[in-house]
Amino acid sequence: MSPKALDYESLNENVKKVQYAVRGELYLRASELEKEGKKIIFTNVGNPHALGQKPLSFPRQVVALCQAPFLLDDPNVGLIFPADAIAKAKHYLSLTSGGLGAYSDSRGLPGVRKEVAEFIGRRDGYPSDPELIFLTDGASKGVMQILNTIIRGEGDGILVPVPQYPLYSATISLFGGSLVPYYLEETANWGLDINNLRESVAHARSKGITVSIAHAFCLNNKITNLDIFWNSEAVRAMVIINPGNPTGQCLSVANLREILRFCYQENLVLLGDEVYQQNIYQDERPFISARKVMYDMGPPLSNELELVSFHTVSKGYWGECGQRGGYFEMTNIPPKTVDEIYKVASISLSPTVPGQIFVGLMVNPLKPGDISYDQFIRESKGILESLRKRARIMTDGFNSCRNVVCNFTEGAMYSFPQIRLPPKAIEAARRLGKVPDVFYCLKLLEATGISTVPGSGFGQKEGVFHLRTTILPAEEEMPAIMASFKKFNDEFMEQYEDHRGYSRM
Repeated sequence: MSPKALDYESLNENVKKVQYAVRGELYLRASELEKEGKKIIFTNVGNPHALGQKPLSFPRQVVALCQAPFLLDDPNVGLIFPADAIAKAKHYLSLTSGGLGAYSDSRGLPGVRKEVAEFIGRRDGYPSDPELIFLTDGASKGVMQILNTIIRGEGDGILVPVPQYPLYSATISLFGGSLVPYYLEETANWGLDINNLRESVAHARSKGITVSIAHAFCLNNKITNLDIFWNSEAVRAMVIINPGNPTGQCLSVANLREILRFCYQENLVLLGDEVYQQNIYQDERPFISARKVMYDMGPPLSNELELVSFHTVSKGYWGECGQRGGYFEMTNIPPKTVDEIYKVASISLSPTVPGQIFVGLMVNPLKPGDISYDQFIRESKGILESLRKRARIMTDGFNSCRNVVCNFTEGAMYSFPQIRLPPKAIEAARRLGKVPDVFYCLKLLEATGISTVPGSGFGQKEGVFHLRTTILPAEEEMPAIMASFKKFNDEFMEQYEDHRGYSRM
């Protein structure tokens, strides 16, 4: 009898290739331990509310009223909800064709897309067209839509930064393309060397690859756990993640200019993953969008380079991961291509409408003089200031540990320390059939309950090992978490080192 369609042997081979470390072996083991009663600190994913971050009051009030519009007719509604929340709820309900239970346009509510365009115009100093903005179920769904449009088969390559967020490697595998890596340089605070990027593309093309813009800074170094690299015939796009995930760096204007020139010269689409643009923890390099830098550079680049930018309500001081609100904006994309993207988006009928309203509230925030403004500013500033403190506590904590070194988290929500594993630990891991940093992270999980992601899930140079953790645990809990990590790490190193004084780098 021939296998059935959902028998493992007959599945789509691209599905089998997908690896997603953020919810991989470590997460599954952590979930098992939690069921057994062990306290687990899930630092494997940027999920702020799951780690105790409180929702902002005003957007929740607005969406609550939109979800239960009958409350607006209650004569006592003003005793519970502030007047500006009531007004906002009526505004967003007026933009729908039947409330939150009705489908919207497949691109999202026109009124919210207009608000996104106005936000982009204020941020960048250049107008944006609402017709080139699509609202999506989180930024991830938008990334998948665009990669699905770009990738025609395994011969198509996407440049992705290494270390990279595994959304990209997983999606590229799912759609049958090839990931082309470019390395970020750890000793330069995860910066980009444009010469290494050029070498990566030249190497790819020598193998018959054409480069696509998927913020992939490919260096001529070996990579662990990313065997799909260098298999494509056409590099078509480049991905940049700014601020970086998992590395936490912020790209300078000079770096962005180099990237934009490179993409223009190589005829690549630039995919700008800018979901952490509100998460900045230093003053030297504020967030500046790739779009703004592109327009500042002027023609011909500014009116020819194809650019798609992504944003979401899941990050920043909002942290509304479960609401699934996001958008992408297209610049210099041909109208016929936009029509095709719209056609494919229509298959899903509509992005989630509550998520769209959260996007509207993010891009069209309260203004001075509004009733709820002071509370909103107090809440949002409090979250960002606490994240800045936590970034410093975590960086200093890692750097106090034996054989651990960590760059400061300039932005985003993660630390990505390098763990210098002794040869005996590497050999112990291999005897168990484990990648060495997976072995280390499993030991950490069992000993402390801290659930991280091994660096091999993001890509890294051969023989170099990392882990990624969020900086999201509560500020008051952070010292104890870092003390627990230090105790485990020092005992681990004591067990596996042949002698003291092992090099930190």
